[in-house]
Amino acid sequence: QVQLVESGGGLVQSGGSLRLSCAASGNIFRFNTMGWYRQAPGKQRELVAVITSDASTNYADSVKGRFTISGDNAKNTVYLQMNNLKPEDTSVYYCNARRFSFPAAEYWGQGTQVTVSS
Repeated sequence: QVQLVESGGGLVQSGGSLRLSCAASGNIFRFNTMGWYRQAPGKQRELVAVITSDASTNYADSVKGRFTISGDNAKNTVYLQMNNLKPEDTSVYYCNARRFSFPAAEYWGQGTQVTVSS
């Protein structure tokens, strides 16, 4: 019913930039938040950035000033612009969408690999 598909990952040198996209399709309504998480091998999945239904944004401290989350409601797409990438940013990045209630639900994309070389 709901599908989130990420794209835009790849290999980039440190200091470079990438833009990730998350396209939502299906029965989409009343999402409270959409965001990006990342998970590197052997590490816990962590929040990178989130955007709320009122367009408020929050970022992990490690990416503040470098990453920007945005959305295009007409296209049902959320973006993550990643600038000044560092090797520590290497991870699989996952798109996430949440509805808090009536009914509560959470959806995940399949992930897109971002690799930053030094």
